[in-house]
Amino acid sequence: QVQLVESGGGLVQPGGSLRLSCAASGSIFSIYFMGWYRQAPGNQRELVAGITNGGSTNYADSVKGRFTISRDNAKNTVYLQMNSLKPEDTAVYYCNARNPINRHDYWGQGTQVTVSS
Repeated sequence: QVQLVESGGGLVQPGGSLRLSCAASGSIFSIYFMGWYRQAPGNQRELVAGITNGGSTNYADSVKGRFTISRDNAKNTVYLQMNSLKPEDTAVYYCNARNPINRHDYWGQGTQVTVSS
């Protein structure tokens, strides 16, 4: 079992920055693939960024060059640094942990990010 708690969302103006954090507990964090997803009203949940247990990363095309995912295994935490935010980045952002052995997914409760002037 893995429990995930996101923080760091909020209201920011276009062009601004936010850093999301996801604290994990309950299992061996370092083995999990971690990801950030988002869901805007009326849209399906989509992958924003992912990081493997080896540190390899991948990003949605819409956020490449603006967002950076990282992890600190000593703190059981994954981060999403979001720069040059756009109104279309507005969504609820969810942290995901995937067990690479049995591929079981765990989700946080989500944190709202609103980009508006």
